[in-house]
Amino acid sequence: MEQSLATQAFATLGHPGRLAVFRLLMRFAPQGARPTEIAEALELRQNTLSHYLSDLAKAGLVKADRQGRSLIYSVDLHTTEMLIGYLALDIGRARPDLMGSLRSLPEEGPDMTGKTYNVLFICSGNSARSLFAEALLRDLGGGRFNAYSAGTTPGAGPNPHAIEVLQRNHHDTADLHSKSILQFQAPDAPVMDFVFTVCDTAAAEECPPWPGQPITGHWGLPDPVKATGSDAEKALVFATTYGALRRRIAAFVELPFASLDRLSLQSHVDAIGMDAQQKD
Repeated sequence: MEQSLATQAFATLGHPGRLAVFRLLMRFAPQGARPTEIAEALELRQNTLSHYLSDLAKAGLVKADRQGRSLIYSVDLHTTEMLIGYLALDIGRARPDLMGSLRSLPEEGPDMTGKTYNVLFICSGNSARSLFAEALLRDLGGGRFNAYSAGTTPGAGPNPHAIEVLQRNHHDTADLHSKSILQFQAPDAPVMDFVFTVCDTAAAEECPPWPGQPITGHWGLPDPVKATGSDAEKALVFATTYGALRRRIAAFVELPFASLDRLSLQSHVDAIGMDAQQKD
């Protein structure tokens, strides 16, 4: 990366507001978010956010793509990779005492030989979407995965429509209950191999790095709990959400884990979210 481009990027990220927007979009990567969603998550005025996004775009750190009438902003991962490389390799001269945290990342993907993998699904209330995902992976995973779910602001319990959909599709719901993400951030919590956010609200939440550097993915879906209309119309929304997650998880369990390195596995996880989003 040229020094002039690096200088502009570092100067842009030196502002706390612009840095907050960039960090938020990184949690959605490689997908993006609408300005209204970013403003709501960060409690920013729209005109202030517009200035931040414009500055980030000029520095090459984010890009905008039009989808219908909406602009979707996402991180430019190529520029971000070059910036990190410039900081670590050019400025840092690849000093081992500076590279330790980067080199601690495993290069290989998870070893599928004889291991059962811990997978956590996170949404806001843990009353529908993440419970769907937990039940689906438990039943579609062929015993190769321990499925968990949690909420950033968990509700009192599973939504009745969600339970009805699961039971109609022959999932055991006896042990499903709403729980806080804090339960999985405790020192004695199981170490996760994969962590997925299944709603935009959960993806936008600040969260400390997960122990063990799990593969992460964002498979966001609208909250069926917010559906309006008759009971039949609400039930249809829940069934549609269940179907969308079933397609994602069916694709996930079919991945050739044993033959994928970490980078390839991350790419496959991202692709599942992007491909499924286009089909939903």
